[in-house]
Amino acid sequence: MIINIADAEMLSSYAEEMASYGHRYAAFSPDQITDYDTIEFFRTSFDAQEYCFEMTNDVDYFKSMPIELLIDDLNTLIQSGIDTSFNEALDLTAFARLEREKKELLENNLNINIMNQKNLEYLKDQLKYTGFGETFDAELKENMLKGDKDFKIMHTGIMNNGVPNKDTLTVELNFKKSDQSDMYFFNSYHVNLQKEENKHGLEQTFYINNNSSNITLKEAYNLMEGRSVNKDLKTREGEVYNAWLKLNFKQSDDNSNFKLDHYHQNYGYDLEASLEKHSIKELNTPKYKEDLINSLKKGNLQSATFVVAGVESKMYVEANPQFKTVNVYDGNLERINHRESKDQKKAESNDKNKSQKQENAGDSPESQKNSNDRKKKVGKSI
Repeated sequence: MIINIADAEMLSSYAEEMASYGHRYAAFSPDQITDYDTIEFFRTSFDAQEYCFEMTNDVDYFKSMPIELLIDDLNTLIQSGIDTSFNEALDLTAFARLEREKKELLENNLNINIMNQKNLEYLKDQLKYTGFGETFDAELKENMLKGDKDFKIMHTGIMNNGVPNKDTLTVELNFKKSDQSDMYFFNSYHVNLQKEENKHGLEQTFYINNNSSNITLKEAYNLMEGRSVNKDLKTREGEVYNAWLKLNFKQSDDNSNFKLDHYHQNYGYDLEASLEKHSIKELNTPKYKEDLINSLKKGNLQSATFVVAGVESKMYVEANPQFKTVNVYDGNLERINHRESKDQKKAESNDKNKSQKQENAGDSPESQKNSNDRKKKVGKSI
């Protein structure tokens, strides 16, 4: 439909009025400028088509369209911001189609931007809660904007576990775009643990799941140090269970990853009971006890205060679910064997018994002498 731009608002009002009277179709000549005098309205499609058939000849051609579409085209023109004060011919149908396509393109781009932003925020949260903090936010966004099928982010740092060391972790974070959309996913991270005495380094890949069972960077380090980590995991059916995890350095899978041994909650390891076999000062304070247990569950080598014969000394403990105990190390990180731990308990017990004997005044020689004197006096009185 060709119209005069200056007639757009008038035609829109006229079409809406006709629609309010029950007319549903408009008929017009697409080759001529249409105004309210040259456009006809009909209640049915049949009436509109019959009119077009009768009016069409060798010179003129008529066509019909739904009145709702005509009103929509006119409103699209008016809302486009074009100056409607000029007398100028315009192909209304073509103009409205281009405006809709442009709007749809802008909306699609906006939706894509919103989706990409949500995807970015999701990945940032994943990195944060996996122990990588907010260090890679800018680099993550930059790689996503490139649109590559996959990308990697590298990270190197010194891991400090509360004890002096120079253990270096080189981490390769792996991201991949979905085959069905533009969404990126954080699939895994590969760790190389470089210790002072090990030039080749120890390597392991940790995979990311869409739940809270992901192994954090600190937990990964503790596992690669040979310690155990406690996690809430899920079965394939979605059931939650608790287990201790430990790397088995004697077995590897097809991807050169060390096997991850599981000590299920039914295995019978009681961390709290194992700790209470030792004279640890922190166990006497509920808050410190809770902090100690939580730290050990994360696989940390945790400092603790041991009290032996009334003397306090700083030592280190770590969970050992495989043998249902805890490992104890002295201040120099030298392992204290199980017998030494028992001797500590025995010494503490001996000190306690000695104190009780000293408090029992009735067993002293002086007390026995006084008792004998009393017996003699009682004998004389009889």
